[in-house]
Amino acid sequence: QVQLVESGGGLVQPGGSLRLSCAASGSISSFADMGWYRQAGNQHDVVAAISSDGTTYYANSAKGRFTISRDKAKNTMYLQMNSLKPEDTGVYVCSANQGDYWGQGTQVTVSS
Repeated sequence: QVQLVESGGGLVQPGGSLRLSCAASGSISSFADMGWYRQAGNQHDVVAAISSDGTTYYANSAKGRFTISRDKAKNTMYLQMNSLKPEDTGVYVCSANQGDYWGQGTQVTVSS
């Protein structure tokens, strides 16, 4: 019943920015946590996460460049990605409750 839908991906040059969105079918306040994962090749690693109380986590590769946030009124989580690098390329997938729910992902390609 829970639906997570990502948007905002695309092709961007190194150094550029993207803002990803994850819209939930219900109130995101019901989730203990939400996060963004990057699928690249056979890897599936957390990029950033946010808990119900607003505590955030970032992978080392994302620190200082990415910002995770949420808007409870819009039932949406965001990932602002700045200073993008080619190694950021991958499918970014939204999840909730540490993997209980998943979106379909949005492609991010960083290339010149």
